[in-house]
Amino acid sequence: MTDSFSVTRRGALLLGGAAAAYASGARAQQPAQPDFGYDDVLRRARDLASRPYDARPRDLPEELRNLNFDRYRDIRFRPDKALLGAAGGPFRMQMFHPGFLYRQPIVVNVVRDGVATPVPYSGALFDYGANKFQRPLPVDLGFAGFRLHYPLNDPRVFDELISFIGASYFRFLGRGQVYGLSARGVAVNSGGPEPEEFPDFREFWIETPGPDAERATIYALLDGASLTGAYRFTVYPDAETVVDVTATLIARKPIAKLGIAPLTSMFFYAENQRRHFTDFRPELHDSDGLLLQTGAGECVWRPLRNPKTTQISGFWDKNPKGFGLMQRDRTFEHYQDLDLSYQQRPSYWVEPHEGWGEGRVELVELPTDDETNDNIVAFWVPSETLDAGRERAFGYRIRSMGSDAKLHPGGRAINTYPTRAAALGAEAPAPGTQRFVIDFSGGDLAYFLPDPSKVSVVPSTSSGTIARTFITPNPRVGGFRVGIDAQPDGAKTMELRAFLKAGDRALTETWTFPYAPENAP
Repeated sequence: MTDSFSVTRRGALLLGGAAAAYASGARAQQPAQPDFGYDDVLRRARDLASRPYDARPRDLPEELRNLNFDRYRDIRFRPDKALLGAAGGPFRMQMFHPGFLYRQPIVVNVVRDGVATPVPYSGALFDYGANKFQRPLPVDLGFAGFRLHYPLNDPRVFDELISFIGASYFRFLGRGQVYGLSARGVAVNSGGPEPEEFPDFREFWIETPGPDAERATIYALLDGASLTGAYRFTVYPDAETVVDVTATLIARKPIAKLGIAPLTSMFFYAENQRRHFTDFRPELHDSDGLLLQTGAGECVWRPLRNPKTTQISGFWDKNPKGFGLMQRDRTFEHYQDLDLSYQQRPSYWVEPHEGWGEGRVELVELPTDDETNDNIVAFWVPSETLDAGRERAFGYRIRSMGSDAKLHPGGRAINTYPTRAAALGAEAPAPGTQRFVIDFSGGDLAYFLPDPSKVSVVPSTSSGTIARTFITPNPRVGGFRVGIDAQPDGAKTMELRAFLKAGDRALTETWTFPYAPENAP
């Protein structure tokens, strides 16, 4: 990172005395200048894109590089030093210390009355816990990231609302939620033939919210080997917190696969994919499905998997209305985890602000043997490639949801059970037949329970054949249980689809699931 985008050692020394002043809300004298805004970040991104990428890692002190997770977590920002409170607004900002996995320093600026001023690093901002360092830490360390706090759940308590730390990752919460999945600024070659890149947010600017502020505005400068970018995040805290994203990407070189609005999550196992395990918890996942709303208005539900090998699925569309990684299962008994509260993990729903044109929602599923690994990624891939020197602007909204029921008026697929196909009456299934049992609930399904003969299953497959289907009322879920017996064609993967209808009216979203014979339970 060049000096123009960082706090140098000399600059940190000059600003060192300002740390306490910023924590208490005082402003350093600044010369008059135009109000800082998105266009300023965009100019910096364009300037960066015109220069070679500086890939040199920051040489952090060895003691910080060698911190393990527990020792790093013992370094905490002092709440009484929190920033942004000077104007009496409802937001507070705390910083993350560099070290452990977070070795790339970032610069954080506070914008007040249109003037941007860097926040200098100071050891006085942190409580180092049990950590003891042999030598004083350098005064130009910078920060690893930051987080904003807001009285989200209790008007008397400043809860963590949103955090930015590590590459272009960020995550945020709505009321009553706990952290699970994450969002990213961009995905470059994720799941592609070329090595994946992880561009970094190198610098941030946070506007000082006024006394009655109902939103926070954050600007970010992205830098990576293949591209740079300018971002604006407008955060609206609520029961379902919303983050509006405006961004412009500038390519340094051609990008094989560009992922817009990427979401990253964890899926270990659930009812649709039982594995041999000794854990007492019946399910372990931050998200259990990918939900799509196509440009034509169809809602598609795809349960997630923990595959034996990396699997990539593409859902082609034009001007999608939305997509997201959802935590649909909200029943505590399905997780039985008193500490991690998987039933309270948020779902992230992405809504494009304008037509994104042609492309695909891509889902990347990676194998994992550990619940601590994020092995699920979903993002939009435009059909038009981004060539060197070109720019692409886009905008979207991410909503942190507790329930996705209101996104679609019809019924939803709430359970998927792969199982061995059994005989129906005297008819035995053909060898290799795989049965899927799906529970649909919600919408108008309960209305049809007294007369289930009016509801039918509409199945389809990309290969092989659908040998049979059956449907039966399921009062337990206020809907219907569907069975599909699928016969594969050799080793070909079957892309199964099914929905329920009454007459010519679709009653549910479309359930879809890939089945490969080698992955049979």
